[in-house]
Amino acid sequence: MKKIGIVMGSRSDLPIVQKAMDTLRELGIDFEVHIFSAHRTPQQARDFALAARERGFGAIIAAAGMAAHLAGAIAANTTLPVIGIPCKGPYLDGIDALLSTVQMPSGIPVATVAINAGTNAALLCAQILAVTEPELAAKLDEMRAKAAAAILEQDRELAQSNQ
Repeated sequence: MKKIGIVMGSRSDLPIVQKAMDTLRELGIDFEVHIFSAHRTPQQARDFALAARERGFGAIIAAAGMAAHLAGAIAANTTLPVIGIPCKGPYLDGIDALLSTVQMPSGIPVATVAINAGTNAALLCAQILAVTEPELAAKLDEMRAKAAAAILEQDRELAQSNQ
């Protein structure tokens, strides 16, 4: 199975990226994590993206806040799917990062999840890999079934407490 590349713009993004890492571990998907800045280490970010396919990656998660150019910088240098996680920053509650991540020019797409949505970024990567990995698709189906069962249990508990 292909692995997932994860890059974050700074160590402050680690709590968000940790959610993605935990989800990938739960699904048994290998990953590699790096801190690369689109602005402070542009060459390293570019080198990572250029070599990602030959290094066995199937998709890349890029998490960054504020200007949030990292996902776009990665996407500019690979045709692998790139999933951007806009991270909440100190000034505009992550709206700046969301707009920077989602507003990519035609021809260089970045799939974008919600602000701070590390889990969803990992799940989207898993769904991409599951197109050709039936065992992973089954794990995703099982994960969704468990989530549905948990909601239905909460509904039953609520109904019982209101009687």
